[in-house]
Parts: sequence; C-alpha cells; structure tokens
Amino acid sequence: MGIDLGLKNFAIVSDGEEIENPCYLRKAERKLKWMQRHLSRKKQGSNNWHKYRIKVARQHEKVANQRKDFLHKASRKLIEGNKNIFMDLNVKGMVKNEKLSKSIADVGWSEFKRQLEYKGKWYGCQVMHIDRFFPSSKTCNHCGHVNQDLTLSDREWQCPKCQEMLDRDLNAAINIKKRGQEMLDENTVGAAGMNACGDDKVVPFGQWSSMKQEAQHL
Repeated sequence: MGIDLGLKNFAIVSDGEEIENPCYLRKAERKLKWMQRHLSRKKQGSNNWHKYRIKVARQHEKVANQRKDFLHKASRKLIEGNKNIFMDLNVKGMVKNEKLSKSIADVGWSEFKRQLEYKGKWYGCQVMHIDRFFPSSKTCNHCGHVNQDLTLSDREWQCPKCQEMLDRDLNAAINIKKRGQEMLDENTVGAAGMNACGDDKVVPFGQWSSMKQEAQHL
C-alpha cells in the first residue's frame, strides 16, 4: 500500500481510498477566539481569569484528544491486513511554509507516522519511507513521464506523453507504492547477494545502494 498525505484529504491510498481531513482545530477556532477574547478582558490573577483560563485549556485539550482519537483509528485501519506500507513526507520542511504551517500542525502528520511505525511492529507490517525527493506527484504512473511543469494548484493533469488523465494525489500514492516495491526488491536482492558470499548479515537498504553505486564506478 502506498499512502500520500495531504491537507484537502488527510490521506489518499493507492487503492483509491480517501480519508477525510477532520480539521478539528479549524472548526474550534471561532470558539477559541471568543474564549481568548473574554480571557484577555479579565484581570490577571482574579477568580474569573482563572475560570476562563481553565476553559481555554480544556477546549485545547478537547481538540488534541479528538485529533489523537482520529489518528489512532486511521492508523490501525491502514495497518491491519497489510504487509508493507510505503509513504514519504518532509513534515519539518513543510511546516516552515507560513501559509500552511497551521493546517499542517492541525492535521498531525508526524504523530500519524509515529503511530504507523509502532503499530506496524505489533501487526507485522513493515512501514517504509521512500526517497524524500522522489517526484511522486509529477510522475505519470502509466508511462513514467515526469511533468516538470506541474504546480501545487494542479489537482488533475493530463500526461503529455500517454495522454492519460491523472488525479494528482491518487497518482502520487500509486507511484509511492511502486517506488516502495522497487526498494523492497533491491533490498531483497542485496541481502541475497551478501548471504551468497557467506555473510548472514543483512545490509540496510541505504548502505546497499551506496555500495552498488561505488561498485558501478569501479
């Protein structure tokens, strides 16, 4: 299974399933702003100030609990019944975008990845991260053509080579799955090659890739 995480939809799976983004913080913002405004009008340290301070804290806790509950349910649903899950996302890099930082913090991608990884160990599912700079959205999953002109606003695009109409997010999820399968195959071949030489130690994928590149240069 390949997973492409997004903001419009929380996650798009390579089999076509879409998991809606609940946007808990966005939905609670109006109430939080009202409560914060009333809190700011109270004398700091007074009984009323403490009452509203606790109300604001409880509202933030409610949002956090809603998000955590959603992430637990979504991660378990994806993990169960799958042998391998492939995904990629540079969360730290994307949070630096001022226009998207609040939405990215609200959606909880980092926590979702953490939950997938430890639940994968429970259920015997391997969670792998593909190359960060792999152009999953720009690559046509039918012919492999890379569309360098694709922008973030292009939700659908037609491949100029094979003329196939592609949904940006679903196309990315399918490409992530394909790339993950390639990584697994390369890792398996690498492990088999090392064992054939009499070494039972399995070489990690990243190390094996660098070894192959060095061998090619030689």
